[in-house]
Amino acid sequence: MKKFYVDLRDFEKKVATTSMESGADALLAEDKDIKSIKKLCKIDVISVNGDIQLGRDIVEVEINNRDEEKQAMALVKSKKIIAKIKDWKIIPLEDLIASNPENVFVYVKNEKEAKVALNIMEVGVAGIVLKTKDLNEIKKVARLIKESVEKIELVKIKIVETKQLGMADRVCVDTITNMQEGQGMLVGDSSSGFFLVHSESLQTPYCAPRPFRINAGAVHAYIKTPDNKTKYLGDLETGDDLLIVGNNGKTIQTNLGRAKIEKRPMMLVKGEHNGKTVTLVMQNAETIRLTDPKGKAVSIVTLQKGDEVLGCIEEGGRHFGMKITETITEK
Repeated sequence: MKKFYVDLRDFEKKVATTSMESGADALLAEDKDIKSIKKLCKIDVISVNGDIQLGRDIVEVEINNRDEEKQAMALVKSKKIIAKIKDWKIIPLEDLIASNPENVFVYVKNEKEAKVALNIMEVGVAGIVLKTKDLNEIKKVARLIKESVEKIELVKIKIVETKQLGMADRVCVDTITNMQEGQGMLVGDSSSGFFLVHSESLQTPYCAPRPFRINAGAVHAYIKTPDNKTKYLGDLETGDDLLIVGNNGKTIQTNLGRAKIEKRPMMLVKGEHNGKTVTLVMQNAETIRLTDPKGKAVSIVTLQKGDEVLGCIEEGGRHFGMKITETITEK
């Protein structure tokens, strides 16, 4: 996930408060202002002696010429840097991103510069450091960054089989964010294929909407999380990072409020895309839904062979949730 920092070294309470309320991940500040900031909100402070130490954990660099750019390119291979680039030129950022995109942060003055930095070379910088006292600009840049979580390429998965199973441990994933129609989360029995499980955002004759919830699947299944990672449903804990996915592939980061595990009758849903199989063991109930290509919720008990739903396909292979290049077969 892209990071959002605000340079607050010329401390003003209203700027600090707006930054925090807009979702800043950390504030760049003078040591003398740390106590004032901490009284307002629990947030990381970047300073010489802060939570993130300036000079040790992250280094500021100025790039005014080619020699300084070369020095920054050497440094960024092993150290996080905040780049201040003369006249805000693009080429130095491209070179830094090519060296190590995960370590590149850049100063910007407004939303326009932030948008460019986040999309350079289709990878973008790891984070933005905004230097402004314009409260509206802080809000605009925050929105831009928080809505620029990865986009996922969704595909149509053709249903080939559904099968009634026995009782098992099912996980409901309750987030701290309400979802809308067409939104849900990606869940699958293996790390190579996921279904878009629709949120419980619809009114039914049997139960009230729970727009913050997906009835995800059995405890063993994977759920996709930010930064192209996964977690087992059974391992989820309050506060964990989660990824809401829309039927257009756009994503929103949220967090887990609660994982609810209960014994329920289960069923297997099996689909196929270009010869690759996708499966998910889910609760056998009419209120459990996948998502069709138009973004509509589809009850799994109505699925027929040949029906199409949304999901995503990846190369399999995970170790503690991280993608790895290793031969792993999941059946």
